[in-house]
Amino acid sequence: MKARTAWVQRFQSSRTGVALHEKPLVVSTAILFGLGVCASACGSGASQEEPAEEVPPADGDPGDSTGGGEDPADPVDASSFSFFVTSLESMRELSGSANGFGGDLRFGEATGIEGADKICRTIAEKALPGSGQKVWRAFLSASTGGANGGALNAIDRIGEGPWYDRNGLRVASNKAGLLTARPQGSTQIKNDLPNERGEPNHQGVDNHDTLTGSNKQGQYAGSKGNTCNDWTSATGSTGKPAIGHSWPRSANNPSNGGNWMSDHQAPGCAPGVNLSQNGPGSGSPTVGGGGYGGIYCFAINP
Repeated sequence: MKARTAWVQRFQSSRTGVALHEKPLVVSTAILFGLGVCASACGSGASQEEPAEEVPPADGDPGDSTGGGEDPADPVDASSFSFFVTSLESMRELSGSANGFGGDLRFGEATGIEGADKICRTIAEKALPGSGQKVWRAFLSASTGGANGGALNAIDRIGEGPWYDRNGLRVASNKAGLLTARPQGSTQIKNDLPNERGEPNHQGVDNHDTLTGSNKQGQYAGSKGNTCNDWTSATGSTGKPAIGHSWPRSANNPSNGGNWMSDHQAPGCAPGVNLSQNGPGSGSPTVGGGGYGGIYCFAINP
């Protein structure tokens, strides 16, 4: 009681103007401490709940048309990047020529297929450091290199999927999603397949011709002329390589010149860049009938 009486006297003195120096601070601290003890011990009814655990959103259903990671602003790492069309800028840089590689894709390797894979790996690493550690495969067919010494089919060399572009948008969930006129992935990219920067490759020019050497099942197109001598020749007269369209010829009718892996033949195997459509097999004997000799690249372990 003496302590309480002394506290009351000090408090009344402060109300009448008596200077207590640091005493009010001590009093306030004591009061706050007492209130805190009471709140916890007196059962005021206010309970402090644990914050709810934040559950990350689930990836898109494997069979949907949009896939996971639809927001291009989402952080992307090398674990999801597994598809691109080689851009004109990259093909020029790696080939050392404004006309690109043409039909000879060896790039210092023994075969055109090995060189094309190296092209994919090199561009992937430059686009997203770390992704070059993956096994990248060019979507190309050839007359040899397949099972039991037979033909090599592009569809058999790219893994099982799913595959995503640089921005995390799904290109296709599996091979069945590729064996259609347009890959059955995100609607944002299926009709304008993106380059290694994650940009629509169209870029306002007619550059949709993309080398594949394949038919509509992603298999060897049937002759070495359709593959520029298994991607070792840059001579125009060697053959007319089979190409697909990275974007449909008609935006209003994707079935018109819209098959991404096989639509027609390029005029020839020579290097060349033609950014206006010449039509199938016509014009100068270059790989650029309406393109520049670009290729598709897939990582087999996305």
